[in-house]
Amino acid sequence: MKLQPDRFDVQSISGYGPGWVGVDGEKITSSVILSSKGERIPWQAQRFEDLGAGHFAQLAQVEAEVVIFGSGSRIRFPHAAWLRPLVDRRIGIETMDTAAACRTYNILAQEGRSVAVALLLEQPA
Repeated sequence: MKLQPDRFDVQSISGYGPGWVGVDGEKITSSVILSSKGERIPWQAQRFEDLGAGHFAQLAQVEAEVVIFGSGSRIRFPHAAWLRPLVDRRIGIETMDTAAACRTYNILAQEGRSVAVALLLEQPA
């Protein structure tokens, strides 16, 4: 029994690997914010250590009920103070590794949820 449609009406992630994600047939190699509403915004961070409060303030400007933060090849949590702009706007945030964030974003977007994902795409050494 088939439970999923062949094609989705939302922006989806078609593949991922170390330092890249595939979005609607395009390979993206730098950190990015994607939303189920079709937004694709560059996220200026090459490494976890580059992140700061401004990065999460940028996320609070995206129209979403929940934001998924893909923190790279392993789970790393942002400083709690950086999340204040999201909390103030009542936007939920979940942190997971980038691969899990890609899968979770696709599921929520395909369910029709208002979701955004911020993917930290660190280039392999």
